[in-house]
Amino acid sequence: MHPSALHEKDGIEQPEIISSASVSQIQQFRRKQPSAQQLIDGILKGNKIALSRAITLVESTSPAHLEKANEVIKACLPHANQSVRVGITGVPGVGKSTFIEAFGKYLTSLGKKVAVLAVDPSSSLSHGSILGDKTRMEELVKDENAYIRPSASGESLGGVARKTRETIILCEACGFDTILIETVGVGQSETAVHSMVDFFLLLNLAGAGDELQGIKRGIMEMADAIVINKADGDNIKRARLAKTEYNRALHLFPMKNSGWSPKVTTCSALTNEGIADVWDTITDYFQLTQDNDYFSKKRREQNQYWLLETINEQLKRNFYNHPDIQILLDENKKAVQNNEISPFAAAQLLLEKYFK
Repeated sequence: MHPSALHEKDGIEQPEIISSASVSQIQQFRRKQPSAQQLIDGILKGNKIALSRAITLVESTSPAHLEKANEVIKACLPHANQSVRVGITGVPGVGKSTFIEAFGKYLTSLGKKVAVLAVDPSSSLSHGSILGDKTRMEELVKDENAYIRPSASGESLGGVARKTRETIILCEACGFDTILIETVGVGQSETAVHSMVDFFLLLNLAGAGDELQGIKRGIMEMADAIVINKADGDNIKRARLAKTEYNRALHLFPMKNSGWSPKVTTCSALTNEGIADVWDTITDYFQLTQDNDYFSKKRREQNQYWLLETINEQLKRNFYNHPDIQILLDENKKAVQNNEISPFAAAQLLLEKYFK
């Protein structure tokens, strides 16, 4: 047998995921469970480990953790709301991870502190999350001025979205001035992200109008900008055609309350071409909406919306977890299926029982 067949070759050297400066912080924090005050102090000093631990508390379903999380959030609130919140969505394969890394690196080069979060209600089914993206964003994850947080998996979109919204507060208190929120799931997750961001960005691929068929009208209406990604090489001509098609389509939508006319740009996350233009578009939007007071008005409306959403979510959870209701619900489901009682009468019966 040839001797080289038994020789083990060196593997590919793995990139350093975190800086050496962070290692000592991690070791120090892992020795003991920090108190709420220690977490608050750490977050306000810009400590990412304290931030991660506080977010884990927010994501926990334990009542004891909830109490501690609420204490941390309350203390962080006066230091929040000083950031730009950008929602990013796009069709599968559009290159969201590559775009977010290129965009994030550009922002940190301008001196910004960037936090990347995700809303992923599908992760409880597929057990997948943005963690995969974290390994793809090799450069951004090592950047001292960036923070990437995998999304919390949850049974309901409302629960995942609420946790993401509270995470935003913690990130802002930690000094992150630009929050990028990626919607990973499908369906209503775009609406949830839209309700917690200032600017909504739709990423798409070139296809000279064909892709318009695959995008829900509602998502197009929500978009403040459409970015045609992968506008490089042979795709440049197609990207320009797609830009023209989108501009035509956007003219069919009614004027936005913000007074902003959505823009269409092209970019290549691989070559960084057009990345600066995306930020210029966002900056123009903020200038306009701050001048006409729409920015603060929208933030106030979003706060009110999340108050009501949280109440709805909590009432629903309490209702379905009530032991008497669970028994009665099973009985009434069968009765409804057998046409022994109408769905509306059964619902009324259950609600009356619950509120007694």
